[in-house]
Amino acid sequence: MASRDYVAEKDKIKTFLGEFYTESKDGGKNFKYGHQLVRIAHREQVSLTIDLDDVAETDPELAEAIAENSRRYTSLVADAVFEMLPDYKEREVVHKDSLDVYIEHRLLMEQRLRGGRQNETEERDPRNKYPPELMRRYEIYFKTPSQSKPFAIRDVKADSIGKLVSVRGIVTRATEVKPMMTVATYTCDQCGSETYQVINSPTFMPLLTCPSRDCTTNKSGGRLYLQTRGSKFVKFQEIKIQEQSDQVPVGNIPRSITVYSRGETTRLCGPGDHVSITGVFLPMLRTGFRQMVQGLLSETYLEAHRIVMMNKTQDDEVIANELTEDEIRQIAEDDFYEKLASSIAPEIYGHEDVKKALLLLLVGGVDKSPKGMKIRGNINICLMGDPGVAKSQLLSYIDRLAPRSQYTTGRGSSGVGLTAAVMKDPITNEMILEGGALVLADQGVCCIDEFDKMMDGDRTAIHEVMEQQTISIAKAGIMTSLNARVSILAAANPAYGRYNPKRSIEHNIQLPAALLSRFDLLWLIQDKPDRENDLRLAQHITYVHQHSVQPPSQFKPLDMNLMRRYIALCKTKCPLVPETLTDYITGAYVEMRKEARNSKDTTFTSPRTLLAVLRLATALARLRLVDMVEKEDVNEAMRLMEMSKDSLTGQQETTGRVQRAEDVIFSMVRDMIKEKGTKTVRFEDARQSCLAKGYTPDQFDLAISAYEDLNVWHVNVARTRITLVEVA
Repeated sequence: MASRDYVAEKDKIKTFLGEFYTESKDGGKNFKYGHQLVRIAHREQVSLTIDLDDVAETDPELAEAIAENSRRYTSLVADAVFEMLPDYKEREVVHKDSLDVYIEHRLLMEQRLRGGRQNETEERDPRNKYPPELMRRYEIYFKTPSQSKPFAIRDVKADSIGKLVSVRGIVTRATEVKPMMTVATYTCDQCGSETYQVINSPTFMPLLTCPSRDCTTNKSGGRLYLQTRGSKFVKFQEIKIQEQSDQVPVGNIPRSITVYSRGETTRLCGPGDHVSITGVFLPMLRTGFRQMVQGLLSETYLEAHRIVMMNKTQDDEVIANELTEDEIRQIAEDDFYEKLASSIAPEIYGHEDVKKALLLLLVGGVDKSPKGMKIRGNINICLMGDPGVAKSQLLSYIDRLAPRSQYTTGRGSSGVGLTAAVMKDPITNEMILEGGALVLADQGVCCIDEFDKMMDGDRTAIHEVMEQQTISIAKAGIMTSLNARVSILAAANPAYGRYNPKRSIEHNIQLPAALLSRFDLLWLIQDKPDRENDLRLAQHITYVHQHSVQPPSQFKPLDMNLMRRYIALCKTKCPLVPETLTDYITGAYVEMRKEARNSKDTTFTSPRTLLAVLRLATALARLRLVDMVEKEDVNEAMRLMEMSKDSLTGQQETTGRVQRAEDVIFSMVRDMIKEKGTKTVRFEDARQSCLAKGYTPDQFDLAISAYEDLNVWHVNVARTRITLVEVA
């Protein structure tokens, strides 16, 4: 590459900043960067972002040079702006920070000391002069050309060093914002002069001896002391972004890159956000012992110039556009509730009520915070079903549709991976918390597949999140409570792979009652043989397989982006339950409890069921963009609740007689003995296993004594072991 005349380049930059304009609507000239320079001169603006598309319009060669050597051109633009600012200052700045006052005092004192002798100031050591980094009160950033494609993280290699690159990924970690020293100011204890040191790396070696003319002439060897008030600090944050799953080649693990954001680029994203980051790719500068240990290898990082939030699936930026009247009219047609529900995973046949429930999960209810407590508004749903009923496909579609979500599986996640892990911060060496899937999905959806395959110890980590919406941590001296305002969407298989109608619901589900009661809706999706239904399903699947789109139907499914924006609009509403409906809701709940008691219902109708009805009703009101819940909303919420219960109990009517609790407990204890391969089992183990399935201690004791009287098993005197009697 030919050598460049950077003095001429600086003149080009000055010309561009002063003369570039865009045509305004009334035909006038809008000096885009000139207006910004006026605001910077008056301290009304801090960052100046230069769009390389604008530079390319006037000087394509300069735009290419900036993209190829961004670090050098950042300082060139900063110098050019510094020289231009006095011409753009229209009034004196009134607001002065402590550094302004400090520098003003030093300049006055220097004039007093030096008098009129200019020759001495010219001979001063460069380190005793005010560095431009100390005097500047603005930051320069570049924006990549619109036609340039973003890199995958693994494609940013050594040939990109020093260049302006744009990468996309998901933020996995963002540290706290801390002050970082950019200019260190020292005072000499002998001559009193000040020395300045510009810092460009995470670590630096402080100056020890005074380089001023007085000290070197007198050989007094004055020592330097750091002055914090005279030094300059900027905001600093370290961000770690990871490749998106669709960018990872087969058989590889996702790669990550470290991003350093300074000044105005901090606090623009958090863990779990999908972002596009433009920055300069640079090697990490080490000094001293670390450089010696590092050897010839060098770590790299991205110095952020621009951080933009992205949509998860499309390659466009998140723009909070209002829905147009045409779009609202397109949604708010007749049967818009059915239309929105059928637009969720339209390629999947059937499951109308399940899709309606998933739509309400995305919209969510309203959080309530009475004094001293919190009632969650997020809706939790569990899909229990036979293999091959598209549970995982529904989960993955919701994961793509929700603006903020995490997808994980039961076997592939531990309790720590779901909640939070304690790690050591590589910069400060402090112990910090790194959020897991539930924390990253805060104010979103966490989809957990293969929920039944999770270890019991890991599953208990979800209990607190599902009701209190927090994660309490007491590890490594860190005692805190993290927010996890997340909706849980879980998919699970029945205990024996397929739903066995000859066994009770407890036997088929085998999840603790404490967990089941936290799910607002528990759907059982069965794969029942039915000629007409099987024919329609087969025709639907073959059509999708041939054409890669859903078959034509009475509704045209809504675009995913439009759905996402409409759901975001729904979430801004906070509907209330009117007093006229309270008696109706309480009466309906009492009736549900009565039916549950009479029918020996085992789906755990508890006060949480009443809260679930209220959440579903407020979600339906949100969906209609109204501020008051109506009776139809409550009726639809009750209908969804009844349909979910019918899916569980509908098969039980044809199974003959209802099993007694004693018989079920006997089969459970017998299964435990068979699994151990011995004739005995510990009394306490059997008791705890039965209690975890929702049976009372009295029922357990009654079953033990009943089968002991029948001489099926014996219990020792200390009541510590149960021994099965062998039949001769």
